[in-house]
Amino acid sequence: MQVGRSADLEVLIDLLDLEQLGEDEFLGRHPAAAQLGSRTFGGQLMSQGIVAAGRTVGDSRPLHALSTHFIRGGDVKEPIVYRVDRHRDGRAFANRQVTAYQDGKELCVMLAAFQDAGRGLEHAVEVPEVPYPESLPPLGDHLVGFEDRLQMFVNALKPIDMRYANEPAWIMKGSGGRLNHNRVWMKADGELPDDPLLHVAAMAYASDTTVLDSIITTHGLAWGLDRIVAATVNHSMWFHRPFRFDDWMLYATESPVAAGSRGMATGRFFSRTGELAATVVQEGLIRHFPKKG
Repeated sequence: MQVGRSADLEVLIDLLDLEQLGEDEFLGRHPAAAQLGSRTFGGQLMSQGIVAAGRTVGDSRPLHALSTHFIRGGDVKEPIVYRVDRHRDGRAFANRQVTAYQDGKELCVMLAAFQDAGRGLEHAVEVPEVPYPESLPPLGDHLVGFEDRLQMFVNALKPIDMRYANEPAWIMKGSGGRLNHNRVWMKADGELPDDPLLHVAAMAYASDTTVLDSIITTHGLAWGLDRIVAATVNHSMWFHRPFRFDDWMLYATESPVAAGSRGMATGRFFSRTGELAATVVQEGLIRHFPKKG
């Protein structure tokens, strides 16, 4: 293990080291059984898909946009095959489609676009005012006393250091609070290799955590404490400027709408200096089953 890098981050970096099966086909694996949920984590599918697409483009063009549609849950006991279709290699743009398979069945389809960065107009929304991460407790402190009800969080792989700037949903639930947004500082739990594609992949992995929180906290609900079924339907990201994901970034999320048993959440990743680095939109299946009585 590299000094200054957590064991769980080492696992994520290993997960992103895909085995090449053919020119445009790659094999991805899951982490150890003790760190798995009941189905493949969407962030893993996206991050491995980004690496697969990026390997067919090279280092000259950074990823600037992706859109992933999830079709079925993955079997955490089996590896995943990622097949890349090269739709375009233009002077400034490259477009790829990545399809993840298990046993010949599609798990998800990702469209990824790469572009040479150029000069142009620039503006961005302002970063929300929140405390800096050094003054905030680590995620583990918020889980004390909830180990039996939040086993999915307690046992999960934690390659990302997360610091909530507001109370997490399960803490807020106890005080009867509601919140239509969430603010969480995030970074890789240690130093990442210098490859920019790995920083993008690590951010994509992290972006699938906490993003749906604002849907349930708007209604005063909490994971593990209320009967909620949630599954990601689609997830899109736009990368606006270079960044390192082993530096602190604020993930500011909110939910503009929930309807038709689905909820939508938007998120923005800001650097510590206030630059908007990436934008996220995720739609998820959200079903709440109130307890009777």
